[in-house]
Amino acid sequence: MTMIDDRVHRELRSVWDAIPPLAIDDVPNAREQSRVMAVPVAHDPAIVWAGTLVPGPPGAPPISVRTFVLNARPARPIPALVWIHGGGYIFGRAEDSDALAQLFARETGAYVISVDYRLAPEDPFPCGLEDCYAVLTWLAGESRGLGVDPGRIAVGGASAGGGLAAALALLARDRGGPAIAFQMPLYPMLDDRNLTPASREVTDDRTWSRAKNLSAWRHYLGHEPGGEEVSFYAAPARARDLSGLPPAYTMVGTVDLFRDETLDYVCRLSQAGVAVECHVVPGGFHGFEHLVPDAEVSRRAQREYVNALARGLYGQFI
Repeated sequence: MTMIDDRVHRELRSVWDAIPPLAIDDVPNAREQSRVMAVPVAHDPAIVWAGTLVPGPPGAPPISVRTFVLNARPARPIPALVWIHGGGYIFGRAEDSDALAQLFARETGAYVISVDYRLAPEDPFPCGLEDCYAVLTWLAGESRGLGVDPGRIAVGGASAGGGLAAALALLARDRGGPAIAFQMPLYPMLDDRNLTPASREVTDDRTWSRAKNLSAWRHYLGHEPGGEEVSFYAAPARARDLSGLPPAYTMVGTVDLFRDETLDYVCRLSQAGVAVECHVVPGGFHGFEHLVPDAEVSRRAQREYVNALARGLYGQFI
């Protein structure tokens, strides 16, 4: 029994006990294991989806994206969401988020664009972030032809995707890039330093653990994490100035490695004058709502962030 077993929510425990460990030091094997574990997604007939390529950053290859939009969409411009998948910056695919992207499109009426950004260690920081920025700028530039309102573009992601969403908001602010109306970094991977109590508590290999996190940061940065030279665009928790960022929603579980860095970031956003809402889920481990989707605690958590996204896209968040 590990130190977090008795803290996992009772509705999640049966699955928690059966989760196989995922070793990420062998990156190709981790990618294959994540593909094998992926659940096939049924296509929602109410949603039109397509795969396409958008121009990459200067000198980089085109970026594969998957787009999702309601079949019966209104004639007026609709909001949009740039969604960024997780996977510790080293594995995962845009198609892993197909079910969630369809849910976002169906429940919010948004044009959802899911990004297959480049992965480390083959393409370390800043490659993945620059891919996400290229997709954001393409979306804003093509908004009229896509039927998208450029004033209502949100960015979001989970885990490493949440870290990229937070970094993307910082990068767009600092470059004077496309305006982001709302950000939704869910249980985000924000801090390479791994100094928080939660980063020491969560060592169980059934979830995203300290050892996995350190390994993933090493791959993403291309060197040992924790040094003074690490950019805050790689690790947004290092950013000193969080002013001028878009309103934010996040959620994290109490037995998630990223609990403390998420809560610290939320506090600092609020102190910088950014409107922010955070839900802390008792007994939630990393990515619990996807691993145990039928649990009431999972359905409730997902409803809350889908509703928050809708409020953010339609100017009702604050």
